[in-house]
Amino acid sequence: MSKISTSLALGLSALGMTMTPAMAEEWRFNNFLPETRPETAQMEQFVEEVNAALGGETTLKLYSGGSLGLPNTDTLRFLPKGAVEMSLMWANYLGRDAPALSSVVVQGTIGSIEEFERVIPTVREIYQEEFTDWGVSSVGYVAIPMLSVSVFCRDEPVRTLEDLKSKKLRVWARDQVETFTRLGIAAQIVPQEEMYVAMKTGVVDCALYPALYAHTVSLQEVAQYASYLYPMASGPYVIGVATDRWEATDETVKAAITKAADDLWDRTNQYEKDLQLEMDARQTLADGGVVWGEDFSDEDRALVVSSMTETWAQLAEEAGGNAPAYRERVLDALGR
Repeated sequence: MSKISTSLALGLSALGMTMTPAMAEEWRFNNFLPETRPETAQMEQFVEEVNAALGGETTLKLYSGGSLGLPNTDTLRFLPKGAVEMSLMWANYLGRDAPALSSVVVQGTIGSIEEFERVIPTVREIYQEEFTDWGVSSVGYVAIPMLSVSVFCRDEPVRTLEDLKSKKLRVWARDQVETFTRLGIAAQIVPQEEMYVAMKTGVVDCALYPALYAHTVSLQEVAQYASYLYPMASGPYVIGVATDRWEATDETVKAAITKAADDLWDRTNQYEKDLQLEMDARQTLADGGVVWGEDFSDEDRALVVSSMTETWAQLAEEAGGNAPAYRERVLDALGR
């Protein structure tokens, strides 16, 4: 080894670095979901498959649970600027910057797996178009199960909308705030990572949350009671890369990511087991001390769905631009 090479190697060693024949490029994959979520396990498999296909010249590294400190509501700001190479995105979190996205699928307006499966291709098309306008390429999708949303309460059971009017309710999106406000219920957005403390300290009395994921945020530790309220289908999570970076990416890397992303979608775009998974989750929560009460009535559920439908039209009108047309495309796909 020459003196120059030796000096360089010593310098790199002092900096905690090693010299390799070709320095591997690392893509940081920002994932706002907790490590305990099943979707995170799916994305871990996606990363493993990409890395295996590329053999180390380019590697993906998954950072879960918001560990990079990048707010999920800011994705359309930090991703095109290159703060990370890849990020998970969810349209319902991006309404501040892209109002049209938050009105593509308003949660609760799709009430069956059959409707959901009919509309998914249209939703993916819309997402791809909208994200392109923001300088982001949609390179993969992660399907979200057909969820059952329940009301978790801290101190006493709540099983009617009338009783919920006397409580402070945690929700996670603006469309829910609008929906419950129409029903005379005080709802406020509390981010997932702040929900535990908000419940424990009484900032909110109750929280909307799917039983399927409640254990991932230890909700059973701060909520004694729960009752099912409504079914919820959501647009899929999107894996995004800044368009300029994606266009400049080597075709071999693109192919590996695309193949693994297609497999990821095929694995997650399955809904046959959703009901059983929901019932198993409720039993696990009950075993952990949550008192599972009777469901909200059909009449209450119909009121929620009716209010959500009104909210959908309102949000699309307020957003303007492409939002009304997006809503009509989704309605057409639903056959409504």
